[in-house]
Amino acid sequence: MSESLTEAKSLFTSIRITLAVSGVVALIAGIVLLAWPLKTAIIVTGIIAAYLVIAGLVYVGLGIFSGKKGGWSRVGHIVLGVLYIVAGVVAFLNLTAATITLAFVTAIFLGVSWIVDGIVSLSLLNKDGSKAWTIIYAILSIAAGVIVLFSPLLAAVALWWVLGITLVVLGIIQIVRAITLGRDEKAATTPPPTTSVPQAGSSNV
Repeated sequence: MSESLTEAKSLFTSIRITLAVSGVVALIAGIVLLAWPLKTAIIVTGIIAAYLVIAGLVYVGLGIFSGKKGGWSRVGHIVLGVLYIVAGVVAFLNLTAATITLAFVTAIFLGVSWIVDGIVSLSLLNKDGSKAWTIIYAILSIAAGVIVLFSPLLAAVALWWVLGITLVVLGIIQIVRAITLGRDEKAATTPPPTTSVPQAGSSNV
């Protein structure tokens, strides 16, 4: 009985720690995004630029030292690696411009994706059971895509704020879940009260 209670307490503790840590990290990240949106966007761009440089070096290394691959494959790896390195270095040289460009490209991609999604939904209208909801979804998706394409930078800023608010809300929810799980832990791991059973044949004097 004691071993099962110990295992239950250990499981609850692990889940609580996971929820609490993830909640605190999400909350801090959301607050940082909302407080310093431009600086955090520049940091994200710097991380992406570093990834491009590292990935480029890996591709160049594969192209140079991989003797089993064919000639064209090795050349392709080297060319792709050089392109990655150049893109990463250019981004590092002007992180602010790279951040604006990345936000612009991301917003354009989202806008085009929403428009295509709306058109595809309309094309499948005859095969969908809920036509009214499909039409509403398609119209909203196309309208949102058009708005994003006309003002991509404003859309990128709005999406960044939405991301920050979402992280704050999710972080608070995770922290509350960790707290409430502690109460459930006490209820689940508290042993039931023992009741004394009178022995047969005993009598009160």
